Amino acid sequence: MKKEEGGGFNSPFAALAGMKFRKARPGAKREHSEKPEVPVRPAEAARVPEGDDDALFAVWMKGVNPISRDPSTVESRIPGVREAAEPKPSILEDPDDQVVAALEDLVSGGSGFVVSQTDEYVEGVGYGMPASLASRLHQGEFSIQAHLDLHALSVETAEEQFNSFLKDSLNANRRGVCVVHGRGLSSPGEPVLKARVLAWLTRGPWRKWVIAFCSAPACDGAAGATYVLLRNRPVTHGRRKKQKSSR
Repeated sequence: MKKEEGGGFNSPFAALAGMKFRKARPGAKREHSEKPEVPVRPAEAARVPEGDDDALFAVWMKGVNPISRDPSTVESRIPGVREAAEPKPSILEDPDDQVVAALEDLVSGGSGFVVSQTDEYVEGVGYGMPASLASRLHQGEFSIQAHLDLHALSVETAEEQFNSFLKDSLNANRRGVCVVHGRGLSSPGEPVLKARVLAWLTRGPWRKWVIAFCSAPACDGAAGATYVLLRNRPVTHGRRKKQKSSR
């Protein structure tokens, strides 16, 4: 114990020796609870032989109803309490079965087919356009406003409908269109209609109106269809010279 400067010991509670404390009046309200109240012991408990724990437990539990393990019963007895549903056991699938299921989805509905990662994917951009426009078109950044289906048509008939379709689209101020030509899987060589559509877009008179083209995503025919983004006016020789001189 620490000594004070006068030589004595430090007694911090010495001043309390002469103080008188007032006892609480019976029935007075306590500001702070001292000990939790102990439940009153049933009278039957006094008559239970000492050491008979089972009989003593039965006395104390008299009148207590057990709670059912049925979730609906628990919820009705105790509002706001809901037992968590037991998780269903997970079924481990064979990896081979998962691959077969994925292939079935791919063949039947094209699920999981990424067109841009196949050899059938095609894309291109018109004069003076950035190459990124084709991938943006494939990713759906431009609205497709009309579709043309050339399935089962001869090359001559398909060309007539193709020309009429693009002309009507320009007159209607459409910018994004889709031409369905098929993948040509039944053709002995390269897909005939698909190759012709690409030629009409890149080497025919319509090349002046093309901003970009690409294979459609799976939702619109995948490699069996081509998205085309059209200009509002064609590129002419004068516009090309003007673009070159401004660079």
